Amino acid sequence: MNDFFSDFKFVLPDLDDVREFLGKCLDKFAQWFDFDRIESVLRYDSNNPLLFNTGLFLLLFTAFLLLYRLLRFSPTLKKIFVILFSLYFYYKSSAECCFILLGVCISDYVLGLILGNSHRKSVRTGIVTLNVVINVGMLVYFKYFNLLYSTIANFSSRDFDALDIILPAGISFFTFRSISYIVDIYRGDMKPATNFLNYVFFLTFFPPILAGPVVRARDMMDQIEESPVATRRMVSAGLFMIMAGLIKKVIVADYISGNFVDRVFDNPSMYSGFENLMGIYGFTIQLYCDFSGYSDMAIGIALLLGYKLKMNFDAPFKSQSPTEYWRRWHISLSSWLRDYLYIPMGGNRCSKARAHMNVFNTMLIGGLWHGASWMYVIWGAWNGGLLVAHKMIRSVTPRVKEENRRKWWRVATNVFITFNLIAVGMMFFRARSLEQVGDMVHQIVYNIHLSVAPQFLEGYILIVLAMALGYFMHFSPKKWSEQLEEKYHAQSGLVQAVVLALVLLLIIQVRQSDIVPFIYLQY
Repeated sequence: MNDFFSDFKFVLPDLDDVREFLGKCLDKFAQWFDFDRIESVLRYDSNNPLLFNTGLFLLLFTAFLLLYRLLRFSPTLKKIFVILFSLYFYYKSSAECCFILLGVCISDYVLGLILGNSHRKSVRTGIVTLNVVINVGMLVYFKYFNLLYSTIANFSSRDFDALDIILPAGISFFTFRSISYIVDIYRGDMKPATNFLNYVFFLTFFPPILAGPVVRARDMMDQIEESPVATRRMVSAGLFMIMAGLIKKVIVADYISGNFVDRVFDNPSMYSGFENLMGIYGFTIQLYCDFSGYSDMAIGIALLLGYKLKMNFDAPFKSQSPTEYWRRWHISLSSWLRDYLYIPMGGNRCSKARAHMNVFNTMLIGGLWHGASWMYVIWGAWNGGLLVAHKMIRSVTPRVKEENRRKWWRVATNVFITFNLIAVGMMFFRARSLEQVGDMVHQIVYNIHLSVAPQFLEGYILIVLAMALGYFMHFSPKKWSEQLEEKYHAQSGLVQAVVLALVLLLIIQVRQSDIVPFIYLQY
């Protein structure tokens, strides 16, 4: 027997040979897989965030969908998988700030349970106050500390050195989700989440995490509990919305931004009044296509996963009044401000003067929500003034009969006036200073030079076509897009895939070399 084992030892490979063989395998594996590239994909890069309009997201999301479908028979594993991908997605945009998001998840979950089990008014009020202080405190520190600091320094004639504060992406959106969750429990509109995974899923869900819509827990928690599976109808609707969002973002918004709008707003005095006016109209449709494009893609991606998010835009430039406009523009934010700010202030359950002040203050705060700049506050004040003026005019003018209200000339006049009033406000939204706004107004009033219109059309033909496409998609009858979506749904899966591939190919051909971030990522 000993002789047998001594003979067997001769057939065992030498350890050096084993090391050499393993080394060759690793070298070959390294050739197949570029570890540096994999590391760059996993690592946060401030210059290359993971966005819906990037090729990397397309590849990762395709792989994600395959695994997501494989886990459909295990709801818990599926939730954990989505949470991990959502945290990775957020990490790629805000690095270590993902721990802030997790901290808010834990805080909300604990406070929600305490609030749901407490009947003492003082305790319940204290919990709501604590939640608001935590979330508003984060907003003040990350978004407004340098603005407040610089303002105080200017008034006191002191030097101002801005602090290097990294703004977590989407902080305005997930803090609003957090506040609405606790307030809804306090009001009795929903029960607190008893499953921690479900709440983390809700707050970290990646499609709306960076730029909305502002999703409310009461609209989402039941869906998460059910762990839905996307139907064929949801998949085709989701793909259709993703394609529409990409066209809005890349073909319209990005193109007119880099090739025309940015140039005009950076140096308005170098352009005629007509070009400045086109720049304002250009930014107006750019902002709409950029933001509604993100919302379309977020809603579409959620549909592919089986979840339904509420519509965020409803052709706002078709509005016949400022009041109607704010029912159609950024609907999730407008309704949030109404339910959690305007109504608690007193809404219209008070004197007319107080109600008008409530409207104005709500829009003022809504403007400040957009960022740490007094220009946003002025923009909010402009829109607040428009809303108040509209309400005052309605209160003193006679009611128009329904049949007269629908006459085409009245509708066209109202839409034209409302759109231009909103476009004027967009100057404050986009300009860096009141001086820039003054330069634009001066050029439009004193140097309009309509004679340059033919030259503008000839020199900026592609810009004009892109703007025309944006406005056409917006103003075309809603039934047209519904019929187009219905035709897309009626096609086979193969045809739908071919159409999607053709749209992606068009996007790749048209898009700029540098990825253009979504405008609302900074808010």
